[in-house]
Amino acid sequence: MLNPNLEEIQLTKEEYERYSRHLIVPEIGLGGQKRLKAASVLCIGTGGLGSPLLLYLAAAGVGRIGIVDFDVVDSSNLQRQVIHGTSWVGKPKIESAKNRIHEINPNCLLHLYNTRISSENALEILEPYDIVVDGTDNFPTRYLVNDACVLLNKPNVYGSIFRFEGQATVFNYEDGPNYRDLYPEPPPPGMVPSCAEGGVLGILPGIIGVIQATETVKIITGKGTTLSGRLLLYDALNMTFRELKLRPNPERPAISKLIDYEQFCGIPQANMEAAKQQAEIGEMTVTELKQLMDSGADDFVLVDVRNPHEYEIAKIPGSQLVPLPDIESGAGVQKIKEILNGHKLIAHCKMGGRSAKALGILKSAGIEGINVKGGITAWSQEVDPSVPQY
Repeated sequence: MLNPNLEEIQLTKEEYERYSRHLIVPEIGLGGQKRLKAASVLCIGTGGLGSPLLLYLAAAGVGRIGIVDFDVVDSSNLQRQVIHGTSWVGKPKIESAKNRIHEINPNCLLHLYNTRISSENALEILEPYDIVVDGTDNFPTRYLVNDACVLLNKPNVYGSIFRFEGQATVFNYEDGPNYRDLYPEPPPPGMVPSCAEGGVLGILPGIIGVIQATETVKIITGKGTTLSGRLLLYDALNMTFRELKLRPNPERPAISKLIDYEQFCGIPQANMEAAKQQAEIGEMTVTELKQLMDSGADDFVLVDVRNPHEYEIAKIPGSQLVPLPDIESGAGVQKIKEILNGHKLIAHCKMGGRSAKALGILKSAGIEGINVKGGITAWSQEVDPSVPQY
């Protein structure tokens, strides 16, 4: 309800006290606080971006908040997903978020959607809300959220993060651009690593999520200039902000329906190619690797294709580091030829994907090898629990 009848909305005595610092800000005042109380916002994801976003929207007094998430809290989330706590590890994120939000502001009416958002349910979930905030971390869901917002004419407050860099903007607002104006086509699968693969500074999503919350409040209250038509780029390592102008592309194809976004982003095709590649490469389990190592065999070389900083965190005894980027550039291929010296090659990474890719490149160079299924993660889980997981 972006244009509510303010005379019909009343604040309680407790709400006057709670929001007193808003009420004395001229740009918000009583009218702005009533708009916040009347507003409804859907947050998709309660991860790094969703955590600060939900905390501040609730504290600001947004009357109705929807939360979409199907995941459970993992200990690795706690470095950045500040809405969750240690006692909630293993439990649904939406329940953890609900508990924390009601601790901050029991006046918020919450609607929980413990489900994966999809082309089948997106329109039904988004339709009752004034504003949608995208806190997701993958391209299929971002395109899905964008297209659903376009079809329903909902503002889409966008943010993304990676390592030390973040982006934020507002899509589909006041005839402004949408996500497809920024990314007409998705990148090839695997080209852009996820936070689980590439890492992220834990503070970064707090900054971007708060920017998303700020834009949401500005849209609700009708104050200030939003990021619509501007892509904000933040570099935490160098503490810089930049802006890029975004404009709607008049030649962009019209969005008329929701599609299969996994297919659109090439996920099934990439999975089939990876499965085909894996079938062409020998594979062994970590248990089999341990048995081979314990047998005293010396006719193999175990190569770790992770990055050097990962190798510092944890390593399998006797492994030699040859990072995948070096193999892709060609320098690592020559190094592996030298260290093999007639021995057979066994390769591993964190979970098996990068080592399979490395072995595919090496096979093209005439070097056969065996991939360790599950990588060092499986080694830690099934062979040696003292090896740290990350």
